[in-house]
Amino acid sequence: MKQIILLLAAVVTVPSPVHMLDTAAEAGLVFTLENGATPEKFLPETMAGGIAAFDYDNDGRTDIFFTNGAEFPSMVKSSPKYRNRLFRNLGSGKFQDVTAQAGLEGEGYSIGASVADFDGDGFIDLFVTGVNGNHLYRNTGKGKFQDVTAKAGVSGKAWAVGAAWLDYDRDGWLDLFVVNYVDWNAATNPVCREGSGRHRVYCHPREFGAVANTLYRNRGDGTFEDVSVSSGVAAFKGKGMSAAVADFDGDGFPDLFIANDTLPNFLLHNNSGKRFEDRAWSTGVALTDDGKAVSGMGSDFRDYDNDGWPDLAVTALSGETFPLWRNTGRGRFEDRTYRTGMARNSARLSGWCNALADFNNDGWKDLFSAHSHVTDNIESFSGDKYLQRNSIFLNSKGETFTPSELEGPARAHRGCAVADFDNDGKLDVVVSSLGAPAELWMNRSLDNNHWLDIKLTGKGGNRDALGAVVRVDGQWNSVTSAQGYASSSLGPLHFGLGAAESAARIEITWPDGSKRVLRNIASQRLLTIVE
Repeated sequence: MKQIILLLAAVVTVPSPVHMLDTAAEAGLVFTLENGATPEKFLPETMAGGIAAFDYDNDGRTDIFFTNGAEFPSMVKSSPKYRNRLFRNLGSGKFQDVTAQAGLEGEGYSIGASVADFDGDGFIDLFVTGVNGNHLYRNTGKGKFQDVTAKAGVSGKAWAVGAAWLDYDRDGWLDLFVVNYVDWNAATNPVCREGSGRHRVYCHPREFGAVANTLYRNRGDGTFEDVSVSSGVAAFKGKGMSAAVADFDGDGFPDLFIANDTLPNFLLHNNSGKRFEDRAWSTGVALTDDGKAVSGMGSDFRDYDNDGWPDLAVTALSGETFPLWRNTGRGRFEDRTYRTGMARNSARLSGWCNALADFNNDGWKDLFSAHSHVTDNIESFSGDKYLQRNSIFLNSKGETFTPSELEGPARAHRGCAVADFDNDGKLDVVVSSLGAPAELWMNRSLDNNHWLDIKLTGKGGNRDALGAVVRVDGQWNSVTSAQGYASSSLGPLHFGLGAAESAARIEITWPDGSKRVLRNIASQRLLTIVE
């Protein structure tokens, strides 16, 4: 009996191309990130630049907030050039600087931003992290923000890089997780040099002590309780660069992933809203498959392969690759960095902010990454590049990611935020750069794919419905404002539908576990749903 063997050629799916155009200058988005660089190489100089994208005035258009640095060594915003900036989206591709009217000039050396409606009044509030102190700004709903840091009790004393809002105990009020970096201060900033000793450089994280992160519980009365110790969070000391939120095991409680800099990552599993335990080792995301801790930078926690389980995308420095972990749904993650092509395509890149989002509306989340090395004089003693262009890695049905470099200048990119700034059904990106103008990458792709945006309004203190999970036919996404490095994006959930002119079935799982199903919803629209 003869054996017949059929060899089937692999079918390679080429994703629709994405065309992005930087329109920042003509849009009036005039901002330069001033990091206060000095010959002393103060470590925060290279880490500024978080961004938030959110609709602060509820006019249906997404606005943009930039954090900014300060003068060294005082870390005081001694000049108007160091002010944080808020730009109101006027529509028609234009933005207006409303920083002074809004009262958001800021204080100290700002690093990151995180947004959510923490008091449930229907207006999105703003939390700004920084070196040796943070600020919580309450949105009054009248075009102004009020600094309520002291009353809320969330100032902190550590160097905080980023933050994430989540209702960890499911009491209906949004709590605040703050990502702290290392034990550093300007007075004892060490002198560090590269191997030959000829060039002073920013010090490696090993020169500084690890610190614990902070968890604040929202009491629902405008104040917060520091529950870092009682929740178990304080037991885990690291060098955190970003935090991402998702319910990775489907038990109904949001979990936290923390990307650590040159230390094993944390995956803090939420035990029924009472305590957190680190499951990074048991799930396989503490280290990459080669057993190394990378310079973890930005992170995003979303389902890239449409199997219903949130996956993890992380950026790191050149030579380390950008780790990509697939959630198997069985309490484990698989390192898919090499299998998807991300290892090969990111090996020479250094990444900061990142985001999993569908830029070509084909129904598969692509990966945006903002690039630059940490060390501004790296080219004097290494083959690595300091200034780099940004990229979008196009997702081919969850199997491979193909790089597409944006056609802008090579810069020291840091923060980023993703939103549909012109409400045309295509996602755009805003990016900050050290000592250079901000970039507003508007999506001008020519594909005819359909789309659907879904805005959820929850009950009580969680009006943003953070933690809700939405399935649109074969896609899943969850509501979170935590994204990338030191940045935050909060807007409608975006679903690309490809050629489909409608969504056959939409299932919403609200933060309290209740569900709602809608059928046969037409595309090319914003769908608003109230719990």
